[in-house]
Amino acid sequence: MSEDTRQQLASKLLGSPYDGLTPVQRSVIDLIATEAPTGLSPELKVDERTRGQRLADRVAAVGGSWGFIIGFGAALALWMGWNVLGQGLGLSFDPYPFIFLNLMLSMLAAIQAPIIMMSQNRAAERDRKAAEYDYIVNLRAELEIMHLHDKVDDLRYRELVELLKRQNESLEILKAQAAKA
Repeated sequence: MSEDTRQQLASKLLGSPYDGLTPVQRSVIDLIATEAPTGLSPELKVDERTRGQRLADRVAAVGGSWGFIIGFGAALALWMGWNVLGQGLGLSFDPYPFIFLNLMLSMLAAIQAPIIMMSQNRAAERDRKAAEYDYIVNLRAELEIMHLHDKVDDLRYRELVELLKRQNESLEILKAQAAKA
């Protein structure tokens, strides 16, 4: 791909010199110039998460589900029921006001909240990369359409010029025949 081709495409499609474009715009102009397919962004293809990050994503997926909420609600009801009903039988290990239960809930929240936030931060980063990739694809599609419009307009212009030439030739022939007659 020549530097001239890039400069022409940048000027024609984006109205700016190639050197004045952002890196994303340059990559799109390069793709158009080489007529190469966009392809999937490498960052979106490969799962580069560590074992801990995958575990955090699974914890976030489970902790943010209805199954977890219903199961956890049932476990809390069982805990409280056992300790209230078992109090008279000596089976209670955390009598009302359930201080040990409050400690366990606080520890769970203290551990689960940062794990979920880590997972959300990674998801936001993946979404940002996907949005940037979508922007590249959309920009390329828009520029390709503009490029095709220019090609079609150029083709129509050449056809009109050719048609006018033929009509002028026909008129000249008719004028010559009229002059003979």
